[in-house]
Amino acid sequence: MELLKLAALDAEDLTVISAHLQDAVLNVADLTFLAAEHRFVLALRRFDWQSPETPRRRLAGLHFERVLGVRTRGLTPGDAPLSLLAITFEETEAPSGLVTLLFSGQAAIRLEVECIEVRMKDLGPVWEAESRPGHAAPAPGPSA
Repeated sequence: MELLKLAALDAEDLTVISAHLQDAVLNVADLTFLAAEHRFVLALRRFDWQSPETPRRRLAGLHFERVLGVRTRGLTPGDAPLSLLAITFEETEAPSGLVTLLFSGQAAIRLEVECIEVRMKDLGPVWEAESRPGHAAPAPGPSA
């Protein structure tokens, strides 16, 4: 199977990358903000949703360009691995905005960006996963 390589230059493209990275796992140590280069970089172990027969994960790299600032919530070095739930974009003053990486346990990273410029690339290694990621069913809401 070919290595996946994606780029995002708008919010719609970013949703595609978000879908491919849903349930990716990473450690806080896998995150780096290169302030002088205006770049935020992370290494993830993404679940390979394109592999229907055997659950597996792949090592992938993700980087955001034109990053002006980074804020985090609920991230502590040495904590248990994080599971990425979604990547979202909220436009502030076009084309600028806020990219948010949402993780399980209510952890989050918010990137202030000049514009959306994101690249994701599989880095090669692939291994069998114990199982497919699962999500708890939402709690039933009040009846209308």
